[in-house]
Amino acid sequence: MASLPSPPLSCPVCQMFSYSSSSFRDNGSCIKCSVLLDMEARINNLEKRFRTPDTKTEASKQDLAGADRASSSLASPWPAMTATALVKVTNDLLWASDEGRLSVLVLLDLSAAFDTIDHYILLERLEELLGITGTALNWFKSYLSDRYQFVHVNNKSSVYTKVSYGVPQGSVLGPILFCIYMIPLGNVMRKYSVNFHCYTDDTQLYVSMKPGETNQLSKLEACLKDIRAWMDQNFLLLNSDKTEVTVLGPRHLRETYASLTALDGITLARSTTVRNLGVLFDQDLSFNSHIKQTSRTAFFHLRDIAKIRSILSQGDAEKLVHAFVTSRLDYCNSLLAGCPSKSLKTLQLVQNAAACVLTKTRRRDHITPVLASLHWLPIKYRIEFKIFLLTYKALNGQAPAYLKELVVPYNPPRTLRSQNAGLLVVPFVSKSSLGGSAFSYQAPLFWNHLPTTVRGGRHPLYL
Repeated sequence: MASLPSPPLSCPVCQMFSYSSSSFRDNGSCIKCSVLLDMEARINNLEKRFRTPDTKTEASKQDLAGADRASSSLASPWPAMTATALVKVTNDLLWASDEGRLSVLVLLDLSAAFDTIDHYILLERLEELLGITGTALNWFKSYLSDRYQFVHVNNKSSVYTKVSYGVPQGSVLGPILFCIYMIPLGNVMRKYSVNFHCYTDDTQLYVSMKPGETNQLSKLEACLKDIRAWMDQNFLLLNSDKTEVTVLGPRHLRETYASLTALDGITLARSTTVRNLGVLFDQDLSFNSHIKQTSRTAFFHLRDIAKIRSILSQGDAEKLVHAFVTSRLDYCNSLLAGCPSKSLKTLQLVQNAAACVLTKTRRRDHITPVLASLHWLPIKYRIEFKIFLLTYKALNGQAPAYLKELVVPYNPPRTLRSQNAGLLVVPFVSKSSLGGSAFSYQAPLFWNHLPTTVRGGRHPLYL
């Protein structure tokens, strides 16, 4: 029989010295080479950054649908991905623009969200919303209760302080508990028929409207007021300074809302771009700003890697290139499926440069054989591969339900040979640069060009 650990539980809050601090230099461990020192710091930051997304659990519309489905949504077989969240939101925004509608996107920001979770309210929701009782609930009570923390510096410790609020963000269980805590927020947003999507502590609200439909803005503003009230009741703080609002859609329609400067005290983003889960959204949804920023950052890291390439082994060089360059090229690249070749050329130049640095190839040499020797797909085909992968997962129950809704199997009205070919419906679009860039258009377009054996999952690739 399982037994509960005896309290109290404690953890130290240790001081982490920076490389420039005197305490670090006094230890005699400072590396002389500034490039290696800077690279080591970035690797440490990279490890911290990549540890967090793996522990996040996505709270989509299905996750917030109500207490009756909360437990099943948390136990879904697919992993949490920012890519699928952004694919869904971007798809809705692109279709709205294609239909001649403007969209107002609100990106909510919470101040110290994980640190203000009330333990009593959380345990109440575990019991009332998810039906967790008995020994299982006692485990959660033991996990949250009688916890202490202290500061430990230079072999000296401060007094113990009881932790009465918050869940550990770096743990596997912490983000899941945070999502459970946020379940009732979905009912607040759903009451106003506002589109929303939640990814742990990142919440997006958006409405689409024709010019002159000011009732949509009033509805969104009323929803924001209720969200503030709900957060106040649940000990959460909405950071108005970092919460961003932007208007997306055709340029000639955006001008009709030039007088819109704030929503419920939240000022519209002065910049033409906003950062959404690591991706820069511009008002035209062209993602040109995101491509430029990605290229600039990738080249910055690539130059540093090139400086120390001569002292790196092939394996270590590959790790650095994949960690700092190709990971950025592949992050949410499914959003770039409708981008013109001219825009993708910048990313291709980054990949070519990375291949040259890794293989010590001269710039004037032909790059195609180099990419083939590394088994690297060019940028265009990496994007198509990601679309194929998401489509296959959506059709086979390995992706969120909201992604599956974007791909519709083709069922002809009468008996045809194509009815068992695994085809998808390609929707009609008005503008190739808007609706033609949406996942619900690109996915069936690419998928229908695959051989039948691949679409049916009988290809050796799936065996």
